[in-house]
Amino acid sequence: MSEIVTKKTRSRSRVQKTSLAVTYILLIVLGIIWLVPLIWIILSAFRCEYQADGTFIGTVTSNFFPKAYGLKNFQDLFTSTYYGVAKAFPRWMLNTLLIAIVDCLISTFLVLSVAYCMSKLKFKMRKRFMNISMIIGLFPGFMSMIAIYFLLKSIGLTGNPNHPANSVIGLVLAYSAGAGLGFQVAKGFFDVIPNALVESAKLDGCTNFKIFMKIILPLAKPIIIYQALMSFTGPWMDFIFAKVIIGADNAAYWTVSVGLYSMLFGTHPDTNLFTQFAAGCVIVAVPIVTLFMFLQQYYVEGVTAGAVKG
Repeated sequence: MSEIVTKKTRSRSRVQKTSLAVTYILLIVLGIIWLVPLIWIILSAFRCEYQADGTFIGTVTSNFFPKAYGLKNFQDLFTSTYYGVAKAFPRWMLNTLLIAIVDCLISTFLVLSVAYCMSKLKFKMRKRFMNISMIIGLFPGFMSMIAIYFLLKSIGLTGNPNHPANSVIGLVLAYSAGAGLGFQVAKGFFDVIPNALVESAKLDGCTNFKIFMKIILPLAKPIIIYQALMSFTGPWMDFIFAKVIIGADNAAYWTVSVGLYSMLFGTHPDTNLFTQFAAGCVIVAVPIVTLFMFLQQYYVEGVTAGAVKG
């Protein structure tokens, strides 16, 4: 009897080891597939090769590893003129940073405000509103792009050559106006905060706004950082809304994603700018990676604390 049990245990152990080995092999293969394009872009950014006649090679080459490395692509990227805009890439970076910061502030406040209302206030249609917002959240945002474009166009907030700066305002509105519907994770975090704190504050005469600002927000540092990161990275990496709302004729007001795309596939494409495009991709990734590295602890706390049933 003991021999049979031993055989079954060994057989089960072999199956588990085989399953674990297959899992690790699959993860390694997927990791390599994910990392190879990333490494290729980084290597292309530092690629510094010349032809026999001294012409710089900025196109896609067949060799994976560069024959020479340098910072020429980064220097050219920050000093060159694109689409009639002098030092265009720094200008695009500044535009993107401004839009991302403003949207981060507005969207974070809206999301946390809605989450507080859904978590701590009891009112009619509350459950139905939560269900409707959940259903709307299942649809991708770009489905509303055409409607948003014509709404903004009707009030002059799209790519108008006479008032190009208005398109930046329209883009911020497009990013932040519907941010409140993404309150689910923040609501889950607020549900963990005891209702007794809110009730005692109301007994002391505090309004809901004071409770939200003085009691709830100081206890919600992880979810604030999580939501701020999500609100910042959205405009920073978005291409579709920026391309449609700002328009093709306002190069000085483009975001960095639209600018980099236009270098290779715009109205004046140039395949010799590929290595500069790769350098731009590396620079764009640096702020996001840095933020996640320094705020990873709070990001994880915000996700895990907000992932509760509300």
